[in-house]
Amino acid sequence: MSGSLVIVGLGPGSSDLLTPAAARALKAATDLVGYGPYLDRIPAASVNQRRHASGNRVEIERAGHALKLAAEGNKVAVVSGGDPGVFAMAAAVFEAIEAGDPAWRELDIRIEPGITAMLAAAAEVGAPLGADFCAISLSDNLKSWQTIERRLRAAAEGDFVIALYNPASRARPHQLGRAFDLLREAKSPESIVLFVRSAATPEARVVTTVLAEADAALADMRTLVIIGAAATRLISRGARRPWVYTPRAEQEVVR
Repeated sequence: MSGSLVIVGLGPGSSDLLTPAAARALKAATDLVGYGPYLDRIPAASVNQRRHASGNRVEIERAGHALKLAAEGNKVAVVSGGDPGVFAMAAAVFEAIEAGDPAWRELDIRIEPGITAMLAAAAEVGAPLGADFCAISLSDNLKSWQTIERRLRAAAEGDFVIALYNPASRARPHQLGRAFDLLREAKSPESIVLFVRSAATPEARVVTTVLAEADAALADMRTLVIIGAAATRLISRGARRPWVYTPRAEQEVVR
């Protein structure tokens, strides 16, 4: 097949954090496919470049449309916020390939990575991901809440730093509060909690608190929530926001 498909990570929002490789892939594409607000972030490359915008929650349909365009000989770029391999479009494309036209498996397909929200949020505050960490999405659109609870308990038991994606939305206003209640059963009330909204943009906002006082109402879909491990600590800086980091070496447990 003469067509190709590249899955491009746009990063967390700032054009400065779009990789040069991703920018080249976007410019070279004959067709851009993606969620409308993400396509709006991309400057026009040429008058001949076509855009195929779609709404939220139609990832498999979007992926299938992109694959059909590529099979017709077009150079297609599927755009995704952050990194396309982290709760994003790369998995959707491969799901569509596995279940779809066998000819799609012969397409030239590649992924251009991007900076995911977890990394952008961590950079705003210091180095909270300096030791072992995990990422959990609180969205139960594609998995049960029981599965989310099981994974939260396991992460707390393992004393990972936990990055929470999709912490809240209008359809799911209570789930972050439920997650905090569960974590309070297993973690110290003094565990550091970070709410980082719109990381790596001029509108970035950080709230630093502890698990006992964490208010789920501070989060929306543009917020990444990080819950520290037992070793995660603050470096105070007077009136300025403290740095937050997790030491690389395992800390001795004080009994």
